[in-house]
Amino acid sequence: MKYDALVIGGGIAGMETALNLGDMGYKVLLVEKEPSIGGKMILLSKVFPTLDCSSCICTPKMAATSHHPNVTMLTYSEVLEVRRKGKGFKAKVLKKPRYVVEELCTGCQECEANCPVNVGDEYNFGLVGRRAIFIPFSTATPRKAVVDIDNCVLCGICERVCPADAIDFTQKPEEIEVEVNAVIIATGFNLFPGEKKPQYGFGRFPNVINAMQMDRLLSPTRPYNTVLRPSDGKIPDNIAYVLCTGSRDRTVGNPICSQICCMYSIKQAQLLMGALPLADITIYYMDIRAFGKGYEEFFKQAAEMGVQFIKGRVAKIEEKENHNLILHYEDIDNGGVKKETEHDLVVLSVGLLPNPKIAEIFKDEKLELDSLFWVKQVEEDESPARTNIEGVFVAGTAAGPKDIPDSILTAGAASTEAAAYIESSKEE
Repeated sequence: MKYDALVIGGGIAGMETALNLGDMGYKVLLVEKEPSIGGKMILLSKVFPTLDCSSCICTPKMAATSHHPNVTMLTYSEVLEVRRKGKGFKAKVLKKPRYVVEELCTGCQECEANCPVNVGDEYNFGLVGRRAIFIPFSTATPRKAVVDIDNCVLCGICERVCPADAIDFTQKPEEIEVEVNAVIIATGFNLFPGEKKPQYGFGRFPNVINAMQMDRLLSPTRPYNTVLRPSDGKIPDNIAYVLCTGSRDRTVGNPICSQICCMYSIKQAQLLMGALPLADITIYYMDIRAFGKGYEEFFKQAAEMGVQFIKGRVAKIEEKENHNLILHYEDIDNGGVKKETEHDLVVLSVGLLPNPKIAEIFKDEKLELDSLFWVKQVEEDESPARTNIEGVFVAGTAAGPKDIPDSILTAGAASTEAAAYIESSKEE
C-alpha cells in the first residue's frame, strides 16, 4: 500500500490537510484513533467570534474527507511506528477491531437500542451514558457502530437484532504496513484535567464542570433539552467561570497562555444568556486576552449584554449542603480584598496541553519537541510546518495552542510544504 502522504489525526487540521493534498491530486492516507473523524471541533456548540454553528462548518468537511477520491480514511486506528525508507517513510498502522463489519453496518442503531449495558459517554464527557455498542454521535463519519469490548458482557443481543448481520466478535487487530513520501502530524491537543487543581473540586463536586462539558450542554446535539446542573437537574441561575484553569500556572507545569480560553468562555457566556435569559454569568479572570480579529469587540459585547467580569484569581471552591458552591477569590480592582461569592454552577475554563506521545512512533529519527513538549517548529518564521525530520510536517494544535482559523491556516502551510517535498522526492 503506497500513498503520497500520511496524515495522522482526523480533526479540523488533519481533514483540511488531507483535502488540500487530495485536491492537488496526491493520494492521502488519513489515520484517526477515534471511531469517527471530526476531532474536538465537532463536539462544540458554536465558534467565536461569529457564533457560527460549529457542526455546520465541520460536518461538510467530514463528508468531503470521507468521499474524496484521493483520500483513504482509517478510523479507530493508530500509527504504531514510522521508519525512514529512502526519501520517504514506511509506517505501521494498527487497525483496531470494531467487532462490526463496516461494509455491512447501515448505522440503524438497532443494536444500540437493545444493548443492556450502560457506561459513561466519553463524547459527552460523562454527562450521560451510552451503550457498550454505539455510534459515537449523530453525525459520526463513518456512521458505523463500534463495540466497547472492555464493557461488553457478550450477551449476544446485538448479534440477534442486527438486521444486516454486521456483528462479528471474531475480528482481530490488524497491522497494516504502508509506504508514504511525507508525514503530517495533526494530533491536536489534550484538555487540562481539572483534577490537577484539587482546590477547585473538579471530580468531587458535581456542579463543578469543565468548559467542554458546558459546550456539550449548549450544543445542538446536547445530551439534555436545556442547560442543567449535574447534581439535581436544576436549571442554574448563577453561573461562574474560572479562567486560566491549568494555563499560565507553573504549579501544574503549563506556564503559557492557552490562547482560546478567554474567548470560548465569553462565547459560552453569550450563548447562556440566550439559553437562560434570567441567569447571572460571572467570569473571574487574570487578564482578558482578546487578540484576534473581532475578539475585542466580542468581549465588549458580552460585557454590554450583562456578563460580569471580575479581575481576580479564584483561590478555592467549597461546596454547601445544597450543592451550591462558594468561591474564594481576591478582588484585584478593589485593592486585592479577599471575598467569597455563591454560585450554583461553576465552569472551569481549562487550558490546552500537548500530545507528546506522537514522538514515540518515530523510530529511526527522533522527533524534536519544544521545552513544553509540543512538536517543535524548527523554522517557525519561514516554514512553520517544518519539523526537525525531513519530510515530516506539523499542522494545527499539535505544534501549540491556537484557535480554529489558525489551525486551518497551519494545515494549508503543512499541505503546501508536504506537496513540495513529495515533488522533490519524486524528482530524485
